[in-house]
Amino acid sequence: MNETTMEAAALRAYLVDDEPLAIERLKRLLGGFDSVKVIGSSTDSAQALEFLNDEASDAIDVLFLDIQMPGMTGFDLLARLVAQPFVIFTTAYDEYALRAFEVNSIDYLVKPVETAQLARAIKKLERLRPQAQSDWQQSPELPSLLQELAASLRGQRVEYPRRIASRVGERISFLDLDAVTHFVAQDKLTYAVVNGHRHAVDQTIAELERRLDPARFLRIHRAALVNVDWIHEVNSWFAGKVMLLLKDAQRTQIPVARDRVRVLKTRMGI
Repeated sequence: MNETTMEAAALRAYLVDDEPLAIERLKRLLGGFDSVKVIGSSTDSAQALEFLNDEASDAIDVLFLDIQMPGMTGFDLLARLVAQPFVIFTTAYDEYALRAFEVNSIDYLVKPVETAQLARAIKKLERLRPQAQSDWQQSPELPSLLQELAASLRGQRVEYPRRIASRVGERISFLDLDAVTHFVAQDKLTYAVVNGHRHAVDQTIAELERRLDPARFLRIHRAALVNVDWIHEVNSWFAGKVMLLLKDAQRTQIPVARDRVRVLKTRMGI
């Protein structure tokens, strides 16, 4: 395939995010995919809306769209578009990701966007692209749903998530954080553990520590984050070692790193 044919067949993408660094990161990652051509971007949702409605209504195949933006959220923008392109949401919050799926988006990317999750989204988009886009646009509930979601975000203070997404292939499920006993990192992957079962999540332990409620989730060593509500016992071993015993049916035991023992004891009031 020559360069002209590849360019003609490329998916035309437009990026909207109020964070310039997020735009640049996504552009850089998309540059590694021959099947996608970025034709524009904006950090201002109002300017993006004007461009998409006046100049690019038929020139965009896919819109990479942030959800939580000042002034006009991603849902606000979609509700005001004349034509609905395929949409891939970008968000730092799984609660917003769940809402994104309510508007039948292609996929969502949890920030910071990584190559692997972007590749999955593009593969999914390429498979769906042959569908007539008119079929994608005609849901009669879409305008009212977008307005409802947009209204729920206006003036909303960002809260800690109550659920987290777990992805296996193209299947995505949402886990209640109340049921997650702990997170563990192993072999370059991170898992949420529920009732003894592991569920892969996209975030690292460090990212989870930053995003989750610090009053509920405590990092006890570099590869583990525990839900303090599930701690049953704190056991002191020889040589200053400390082991947690959880309340789950498996009676899971997790070692505590020496430099985290004081933090743990302070949190538990011991």
